Amino acid sequence: MIRELIQQYADERKLLPRPLSELYENVRDFYVILEGAEIVGCAALHVVWDDLAEIKSLAVREYCHGKGYGRGLVETCMQEAGELGIRKLFALTYVPSYFERFGFTQISKDELPHKVWSECVRCPFFPDCGEVAVSIELGDSRTSRSDFS
Repeated sequence: MIRELIQQYADERKLLPRPLSELYENVRDFYVILEGAEIVGCAALHVVWDDLAEIKSLAVREYCHGKGYGRGLVETCMQEAGELGIRKLFALTYVPSYFERFGFTQISKDELPHKVWSECVRCPFFPDCGEVAVSIELGDSRTSRSDFS
């Protein structure tokens, strides 16, 4: 279960906890990796605005580290973001060096006002969760897109 995997890392203060209600609201954002019937990895691509999205809740079971699952999840999120025409992708993380492998750079959380005022204010650790903001600019690889304006 996604919640159990995320909670394991939240208990170790390696990820922020996610309430079950939030996971259900955003379940369609998640990619999972299965070994048999067990979820061994997960990550979500959450669209924040027409040109901004976040990679959330990246987690891979420790005994699966080194198998490329985390890389696959990040690359899948990046690919989908590009296909959607997302120009900027970000993550809040305790391990910025992991995302820097993919070309992300550290930024100030002040550059993410939508995130801060929509989700962070509800976090039990706000305003000092200790996470670092990272972002990457993506090219526009979409072939067609609905116009929401």
